[in-house]
Amino acid sequence: MKKPFLFLLILFVSYSYAQSVNDYKAVIVPLKYDFLKTENQYRLNTLTKFNLKKAGFEAFYNNEAIPNDFSNRCSLLYIDVLKENGFLISKLFLTLKDCYGKIIFQSIVGSSKEKDYQVAYNEALNEAFKSVYDLQYKYSGAVAKTEPIVVQTQSAPVVLEKAIVAEAKVNVESKDSNLLYAQATPTGFQLIDSTPKVVMKLFKTSQTNSFIAIKDTVQGSLILKDNQWYFEYYQNDKLISEKVAVKF
Repeated sequence: MKKPFLFLLILFVSYSYAQSVNDYKAVIVPLKYDFLKTENQYRLNTLTKFNLKKAGFEAFYNNEAIPNDFSNRCSLLYIDVLKENGFLISKLFLTLKDCYGKIIFQSIVGSSKEKDYQVAYNEALNEAFKSVYDLQYKYSGAVAKTEPIVVQTQSAPVVLEKAIVAEAKVNVESKDSNLLYAQATPTGFQLIDSTPKVVMKLFKTSQTNSFIAIKDTVQGSLILKDNQWYFEYYQNDKLISEKVAVKF
């Protein structure tokens, strides 16, 4: 009796994932994964985009100009490939996250015993993508989610539709065209603009109001002061402090 139940459970979980993934129009692929040293090392990012398209997704690099049809950043998924520790074996898995950094799907762990990293990582990633193919992705045409969220007031909690709240946020945020959005990463956050393009990478420190920050080739700190974030760095032995609008 256990085997049929286990099969039905796996089928149910896969179906739930598929339903969720189908609500997103495309996937954004980064140019570099955190466990690698350079952009598109071992051509893993190219392989990622290739596999996504093969699985039926629209896919774009995060520095790529995308059509207006995909301008709503919350209608997109954001892929990441992560390395799992293994002795004499390469193990990779991938996650698909929404615009708030919530994991919508996590693949199986692909593995390879090849010694050459180029071969091993390619084999492991292709194996991890098998679970993505199993989703049989097809865009559902969903426009916006209406998951109820609770807003606490002094008198009583009020339930609002997520779509309405999202619309209100857009009206407020549109006032600041330089607003950056924080996406969670294993080591901290990455800040993206509305393109979406990665503008800055943040690395956690022991202080919740301070991050090590890297913007292009400049390294400094992102610090919270008086409820406002500042990117601070040295230029020609002079401390520069730039105000940054961030939505976590």
